Amino acid sequence: MSEAPAPTPPPFPDLLHAQRVWDSELPSFDPATAPPSPLPLFHGWFADAVAAGQPEPHAMTLATADAEGLPDVRTLLLHDADERGFHFASHATSAKGHQLAARPYAALGFYWPALGRQVRVRGPVVRCTPAESHADLHARSTGALAAALTGTQSEVVESVAALHRAADAAWERARAEPDAEAPTWTRYVVEPAEAEFFQGDARRRHIRLRYRRTEVGTAPGSAAGPETGPETGSWTRELLWP
Repeated sequence: MSEAPAPTPPPFPDLLHAQRVWDSELPSFDPATAPPSPLPLFHGWFADAVAAGQPEPHAMTLATADAEGLPDVRTLLLHDADERGFHFASHATSAKGHQLAARPYAALGFYWPALGRQVRVRGPVVRCTPAESHADLHARSTGALAAALTGTQSEVVESVAALHRAADAAWERARAEPDAEAPTWTRYVVEPAEAEFFQGDARRRHIRLRYRRTEVGTAPGSAAGPETGPETGSWTRELLWP
């Protein structure tokens, strides 16, 4: 007996326009109560997203520019947010690694639909020390180490079978050598020059609060130490039209 054919999906425009946004009650945000610098507000909003059950609240988009100045974007995970800035990691030999080496400036985007909130960050990017990059990789799971040991990120792979073979070998090595080196693995920090917090409103009275760095303790693009960085400087807060 043959299986029934799968139902035909509705036309894409109909499917797209049927989607609803922010049907649940959203939190309020009074920008007058915001702290003088963006990091405490980010920490608070992140905790709110976790409490609201937002899946993968640490997922973020990273935008860079290629050699021609054209934009590029991908989704990855936040590794930390501290006085130095917003941390992530990748291979220095990846597409993003090459782009950041040539143009060390990036933008980040977080979206937490459970709360109708977005956070946008822009600023220069610095590379952490090899010791910090090594510690970053080995503080993560066996799977993360295996992924870092699999192939050459962003390069062409000949087939899915070749990918599976390399991944299986990397998993075996990661289990046998939990301190294995991935020499190109690099931790990066985006030092925020701007940070914008967006609180959505069902009646479209969205609140946008932008922080702009006006004074810093270290020069943009410098390797800030653990007690210095953008959060030690001064910030201007501005309310923007939505």
